[in-house]
Amino acid sequence: MEGNGAELPLSGVTVVSLEQAIAAPLASRHLADWGARVIKIERPGPGDFCRDYDHVMNGMSSQFVWTNRSKESLAIDIKSEAGRKVLDALLPRADVFIQNLAPGAAERLGLDAAALLRKYPGIIACDVSGYGSGGPYSDKKAYDLLVQCEAGVLAVNGTEAEPAKVGLSVVDIATGMYILNGVLMALYRRERTGKGTAFQASLFDSITDWMSYPAFYTRSTGRPLPRTGARHATIAPYGPFRVGDGSTIFFGIQNDREWHALCRVVLGDEGLADHPDFRTNPLRMQNRDALQVHIEQRFASLTGEEVLRLLDAASIANAHLNSVEAFLAHEQLHARSRVQTVGSPCGPVMSFLPALTIPGLTPRMDPVPDVGEHNDAILAELGLTQEH
Repeated sequence: MEGNGAELPLSGVTVVSLEQAIAAPLASRHLADWGARVIKIERPGPGDFCRDYDHVMNGMSSQFVWTNRSKESLAIDIKSEAGRKVLDALLPRADVFIQNLAPGAAERLGLDAAALLRKYPGIIACDVSGYGSGGPYSDKKAYDLLVQCEAGVLAVNGTEAEPAKVGLSVVDIATGMYILNGVLMALYRRERTGKGTAFQASLFDSITDWMSYPAFYTRSTGRPLPRTGARHATIAPYGPFRVGDGSTIFFGIQNDREWHALCRVVLGDEGLADHPDFRTNPLRMQNRDALQVHIEQRFASLTGEEVLRLLDAASIANAHLNSVEAFLAHEQLHARSRVQTVGSPCGPVMSFLPALTIPGLTPRMDPVPDVGEHNDAILAELGLTQEH
């Protein structure tokens, strides 16, 4: 462990996670970042199938590296007698157990959260599923993009002509954060009451919460939230604008003060603020295309950097339209040393620091494990030997 591990907030917490793909591994990695001991149970041989999503990081999967640093890998067949013996020896030592097996598999093995809580009253156990228990979809297999489809994410993302998926695994990420939230709440509850907690998280329920705004909008107006590409669906001006040097910059107006500042400082046309077509956000939305033309005509004689400086001077939020390569070189990332490296079976690989900054504490940035790398050490700790 790097830095001051003993002082980390979750030091002393043991997490056993029967996990694969993204949602559950991301949640347990967040716990590992802040000191929890995470024992990741994998299939002997290939391990978590996420290991083979791609091989771009020295032969390792970029998504696996992202979600599995600072963990110990225990490769056992939980359906075998020997594997179950190991798991049964490990569970009494676990503070937290997370599983995202296929629908119904955990119940058949007696590893669902409710069964574990009955057996271990102090444990915090989480079942992760695609669509939650009950209802006609409870046994349906689910992956990120498929749940994006079911929840209407594609209906609100993309251009007017064509829907698009979100380029990130947003459903998995949302679910991972709700799992993390549940574990931390349950740990806090146990500190006060001594009681464990069994709870469920699902991909569909997680993205349902994230879909609240477009769902509420549609229910209230009787029409879908329009797909507007890179422009905001309900605020104008907010989105991309072409500039004279051929670049594209983004800015967003949130209130009347910013609208007046845009007209006065950036566009040099204070009277535009009270134009009958533009003086309120609903009017600007109705006349968005004309406003876009007007703004881009003003920007035609300027460079992107000149426009961004004017927007900063007017206290209007703005951004470059960066490529991923430009993001990787971003001065804010490097000025704050957010880009790090961690070890792996294939040598050092890049990693970003956890999103939280806690003064005086250094989060763990320990290696990504190989399949079964910690079998011998964990079995010895349990007083067991490896059975082949």
